[in-house]
Amino acid sequence: MAMAALRREGRRMAAPLITPHPINPLRSSLASSDREHTLLGVRSISTQVVRNRMKSVRNIQKITKAMKMVAASKLRAIQTKAENSRGLWQPFTALLGDTPSVDVKKNVIVTISSDKGLCGGINSTSVKISRGLHKLNAGPEKECKYVILGEKAKAQLVRDSKKDIELAFTELQKNPLNYTQVAVLADDILKNVEYDALRIVFNKFQSVVAFVPTTSTVLSPEVVEREAEAGGKLGELDSYEIEGGETKSEVLQNLTEFQFSCVMFNAMLENACSEQGARMSAMDSSSRNAGDMLDRLTLTYNRTRQASITTELIEIISGASALEG
Repeated sequence: MAMAALRREGRRMAAPLITPHPINPLRSSLASSDREHTLLGVRSISTQVVRNRMKSVRNIQKITKAMKMVAASKLRAIQTKAENSRGLWQPFTALLGDTPSVDVKKNVIVTISSDKGLCGGINSTSVKISRGLHKLNAGPEKECKYVILGEKAKAQLVRDSKKDIELAFTELQKNPLNYTQVAVLADDILKNVEYDALRIVFNKFQSVVAFVPTTSTVLSPEVVEREAEAGGKLGELDSYEIEGGETKSEVLQNLTEFQFSCVMFNAMLENACSEQGARMSAMDSSSRNAGDMLDRLTLTYNRTRQASITTELIEIISGASALEG
């Protein structure tokens, strides 16, 4: 019955070819041949395009899966360092406190970001918070500058705040981070900028799928001494005895420099952990999306191929029916 239905369909399609008007046989054969090649070309191109697209999507899926595995390996190595580094800055927070609401004239915003992309929105979040801090601390009698660590934050802030960028450092994570490297970087920043408060913006690592935008504040020795004299939490500094020949201002100078390097070290490690965790999540989502797209393309390819086979069968049966008739 199926063959009979195909023959009937073939006769129906072949019927319009019989016309009462005379037709040039050569022109008719050329036209039918061109039409046949055109139809075959369209069918073969459509399936070829889908096949090439499937190959591209499959290759992209392999790349995203490999990037996810690499990010997981780097995360395990950095996470241990980040957890151990938290013990460096916590004593300073207990001693000197963290006062983000302090009102000073010279503010320096240290924005920490990554050098590479494909890691979600961690860099955009840091830049957004940095711009908010700049807007909050800028004024006619105030000065607010940027110190940028990372290529992605630099690329975003240079668009609208180029004149406010004091220093920019990139490619800091080519080698594994260590305290010596960060201490040299912190010393370079302190030598080249004038500040009353350093506001460090970074992403604090919580888990593979969660990070918290965080701001840490490091005050200059003069502001620390002024706040200590004014009372409050910093007023407890006067209860400590200073041993040796150093004065109170010299001790505060050393403390603030060491505090800044420790906070910077922890902030860079926390941000690196957040970067790798966000990259793992982004690559996992990309791999799943590539799989879904591959399923849809496979369905499209099978439908196109089946339609091509069906059309060819109809043409064969139509030709056989025409010869029998």
